[in-house]
Amino acid sequence: MIRFSNVSKAYHGATQPALQGLNFHLPVGSMTYLVGHSGAGKSTLLKLIMGMEKANAGNIWFNGHDITRLSKYEIPFLRRQIGMVHQDYRLLTDSVAENVALPLIIAGMNPKEAHTRALVALDRVGLRSKANYMPPQISGGEQQRVDIARAIVHKPQLLLADEPTGNLDGELSLGIFNLFEEFNRLGITVLIATHDINLIQQKPKPCLVLEQGYLRY
Repeated sequence: MIRFSNVSKAYHGATQPALQGLNFHLPVGSMTYLVGHSGAGKSTLLKLIMGMEKANAGNIWFNGHDITRLSKYEIPFLRRQIGMVHQDYRLLTDSVAENVALPLIIAGMNPKEAHTRALVALDRVGLRSKANYMPPQISGGEQQRVDIARAIVHKPQLLLADEPTGNLDGELSLGIFNLFEEFNRLGITVLIATHDINLIQQKPKPCLVLEQGYLRY
């Protein structure tokens, strides 16, 4: 699914590279944690997979295709195969259903069909009854589940999550991780960047550990 081969990333003006010589493989259907302290490079790694950043060295393979040097015209096709869950939800002021349908609308789907698909995705995360609510009318945990529904509405092969439980308490965090496990059982490859040690201990999975840009084994 995802393979990094000697990948490095440096930002202009930084005192040291964000990532240095990374080599790892995420098989199809796997579920993996990406762990490390703040500034270790977790978000940068996810951005490289999404095509939001470009590596300075090495190669990144997605389903056998080198995505390291994609053109700006090719990146949207890559992102249609990937779902992204954020820590801060990033919901618009539209209704819950409209938020979830947005990726499909952007991709050119008929709005009626996109709304139907959005309701199915909301059902998957237990929020179909809140489809017509506005984001301020639902709780933080529910807003996170809306973000997850939006990430999986286009049926991605890969689901990335960047500190998805950073703003939630322990019980809500466990519920979010249960959702990720459910999607993984359906065949979606999952990579979760997190510093939530308690959840990692409760839900043990393989870990990629970043320390100052290096991968520790």
